[in-house]
Amino acid sequence: MACSLSQTPAAYQPRSRRQAVTPEQPSSWGTKATRGYTQFLHDLLAAEVAATEQRRLDGRFRFSKLPARKTVEQFDFDAQPTLDRRLVEDLATLRFIEEKANVLLIGPPGVGKTHLVIALGNKAVHAGYRVYYTTAADLVARTSRAAMEGRWATTMRFWNGPQLLIVDELGYLPMPGEAASHLFQVISRRYEHGSIALTTNRAVADWGAIFEDTTVAAAVLAASCTTRPSSRSPATATHAPPPRRPQRPTTRPHRPPQD
Repeated sequence: MACSLSQTPAAYQPRSRRQAVTPEQPSSWGTKATRGYTQFLHDLLAAEVAATEQRRLDGRFRFSKLPARKTVEQFDFDAQPTLDRRLVEDLATLRFIEEKANVLLIGPPGVGKTHLVIALGNKAVHAGYRVYYTTAADLVARTSRAAMEGRWATTMRFWNGPQLLIVDELGYLPMPGEAASHLFQVISRRYEHGSIALTTNRAVADWGAIFEDTTVAAAVLAASCTTRPSSRSPATATHAPPPRRPQRPTTRPHRPPQD
């Protein structure tokens, strides 16, 4: 087969006819490659950091035993007009945890005390604090069991661990004698170790009925209201039941007296 040589193959074209290669091209290729690898490593490290933070967050939530994921924004302040909203918003800054101050929420059942402490606990967990939720009845049951099994010191170290300890539903069940003593020791030993958020359906004046001893009641109240000298006073949020619509007074026809 005849082969025409009228066109020289590209591989054999003279240098003058080849496409000129400027010195900037290899440099730009290297820059693009470096930028690609750098972005890839950045994205990889960012994904690893995000995954690590999520695992830690999940671990803090598992430890906290919070019964729900509630937020302060979900709380219906309109249903509780007597509640100091500015105080709740100040508590939501979590400064009281840094100051190791305590929070006492007082009010009848159904006004949102548990919602608020869970919301504060949820916010604290997201902020990186160790939080633990328990009811007062469960706390004294665990301490009583630990005392019988010879694990008192270990149990006290556990209750000292969380930076925020939430004790819910104080006053729903009586705490006579030893139970009251256990609660007092947990609260008093947390002095300068962390904050306590305590909810109760009983006014402070009625705490003697909870512990069946006014002296113990005063001691528990004093321990729960103790803060570091440099801290602010313990925050106390009181809840009143929502105002009820006044009932229309019943009227009866007036009858003149009979002789």
